[in-house]
Amino acid sequence: MRRVVDCGDAEAAIASAASAAEPGSPALAAPGAAFVTLHVAGQLRGCIGTVERRRPLWQVVAEMAAAAATRDPRFPPLDAADLGALTVEISVLTPDVVIGGPDDIEIGRHGLDVRRGGVRGLLLPQVAVEHSLNGERFLAQTCRKAGLAADAWRDAGTELRAFEADVFGDDAA
Repeated sequence: MRRVVDCGDAEAAIASAASAAEPGSPALAAPGAAFVTLHVAGQLRGCIGTVERRRPLWQVVAEMAAAAATRDPRFPPLDAADLGALTVEISVLTPDVVIGGPDDIEIGRHGLDVRRGGVRGLLLPQVAVEHSLNGERFLAQTCRKAGLAADAWRDAGTELRAFEADVFGDDAA
């Protein structure tokens, strides 16, 4: 589901959401995992999330939105000038499952989480579609995101996991 949201004053909206009373929806009150992706004028400006399911989903989304806007180390924090061209995308993650390799990946449906030792890389399902990746290239890019060699997914010591996501947010302006 996609919808256009008036971002208004982002800081006030985030603070309001973070301090709001718990919603009546059982799905929003249940522990959840989510990522929030921000684009300004079509360019990525923040993406932060968690795979941990320790807090209610509504709190996770509010916290990840604030973090994506202000704490993604790849980008400067958003400011008021960015708000007119800001789009927000929320990806609510399903629990992940261990997979064996590229034959277990359905592009457009699965996101990937690659783990080896103390490092991990995660790419959302929409990344493979946006960059026209096949299963092997999607695994390679996820390994690179983890700081591993592109072919580390072939090593038995690398854990490969797939998950799905319900994705919704702003329509492009």
